[in-house]
Amino acid sequence: MPPETLPVDPDAEPPPSPRRARPSFRRTARRRQWDILAAIAVGGGIGSVARYGLAQAWPTPPGGFPWATFATNVSGSFLLGLLMVYVLDVWPPTRYARPFLGVGVLGGFTTFSTYTVELRGLLAAGHWSLTDAYALTSLIAGLGAVWTGIAAARRAARLPVRRGPSRRSRSAASAVPRPTSSKGRAR
Repeated sequence: MPPETLPVDPDAEPPPSPRRARPSFRRTARRRQWDILAAIAVGGGIGSVARYGLAQAWPTPPGGFPWATFATNVSGSFLLGLLMVYVLDVWPPTRYARPFLGVGVLGGFTTFSTYTVELRGLLAAGHWSLTDAYALTSLIAGLGAVWTGIAAARRAARLPVRRGPSRRSRSAASAVPRPTSSKGRAR
């Protein structure tokens, strides 16, 4: 896909084409992107400090299960599920909510890099079963936490909880061919 057609964050307007824009408009668009970056940076600082505080309060013993990182990533996944429902479906559109809270605070709070370093450290120390347990439970718990956050936010906001293809609108369902049984009837 060429960069011009890639999806962009609807809260941050894409900059105008450089060929067609007036110089003053380009400067304004550039300034408008810096405010988003500033919101992300401030949110990232807040999230990173919160993660550091949790890691200091709950240190991992050598060769032990890294509970602080696990709890950080799972709770961050839950909060991201909650946040996206509220930002996209409940709250009125704002320019800074998703960049500040989603990318900044929760992006700084959750940590894939520490998760990877801890997995590598467990492997290097020969803790194979603990490495497997940490890798799999982090993945499964993170996905479950996102789903739970989405479902909880949709219930709290009194929105329907989407459960998959069976709940799609009739127009979307009619566009997808339905499998047939051995007797030729649609299931």
